[in-house]
Amino acid sequence: MSKKEALLKAAENKVRLGGYSNFSFRELASEIGIKSASVHYHFPTKADLGAELAHQYTNAFLNALGSPSEHLANGKNPIEVYTQLFRSALLFDKKMCLCGLLGAESDSLPEKVRFEVKRFFNQNLEWLTEAHLANGEQQPKHAAIQTVSLLEGAMMISKTLDDNSYFELATQPA
Repeated sequence: MSKKEALLKAAENKVRLGGYSNFSFRELASEIGIKSASVHYHFPTKADLGAELAHQYTNAFLNALGSPSEHLANGKNPIEVYTQLFRSALLFDKKMCLCGLLGAESDSLPEKVRFEVKRFFNQNLEWLTEAHLANGEQQPKHAAIQTVSLLEGAMMISKTLDDNSYFELATQPA
């Protein structure tokens, strides 16, 4: 793993545990075993690092999803596949969605970070709209908003109350 990748990984862990203000370049440098100036070599500002982090997170998330049509062709419900990514982050990583956390802080984020967080939600809503449309949903855009809102909220409640059963209860079919 390159120093840049190690910095991004360390920053992601810190943000997913405590938000954008949960790290400094000095802390990252210490954790990786490099000088603070080396962090600035890869990321001139914290905003540059935050934007790259959200950009990579979005790409990785969407790549893990694949396409709704692929899932349907394989007999899977794309909404359940989407839900499983959130479930996995909560149960196995024991962390919040990076862009969900950043989204809650969007008013205080630098513009370039906010841009990437918006990109995450816009692309997720597009994916979910396509998935709900493929599932025959009459109002796919409305259903997409409900899905991402439910999952981000259920994740937040489960983490806050330190009880993952709230996530499971929220994601069970009615």
